[in-house]
Amino acid sequence: MMYNDQMKNRVKRVEGQIKAILRMMEENKDCKDLVVQLSAARNALDRTLAVVVSANLEHCVREQLQKGENTDALIQEAVNMLVKSR
Repeated sequence: MMYNDQMKNRVKRVEGQIKAILRMMEENKDCKDLVVQLSAARNALDRTLAVVVSANLEHCVREQLQKGENTDALIQEAVNMLVKSR
């Protein structure tokens, strides 16, 4: 599977959030503000993970359908990846 620019940009945004969190720690910012930013970064990672898994699932399902093969195992694997990520 190829990772597209949308996926890479999402990860770059998370990277920016993490750098900002480190800066906040170095500046001894308030714990409440830090928690808000950490939560935002976690949510961004969760959304990115969902985009990657869904794009991969779509790609794999299309390949399986072209081969005339069953897709049930692929779908279950994608669900398992999402559940484990929680």
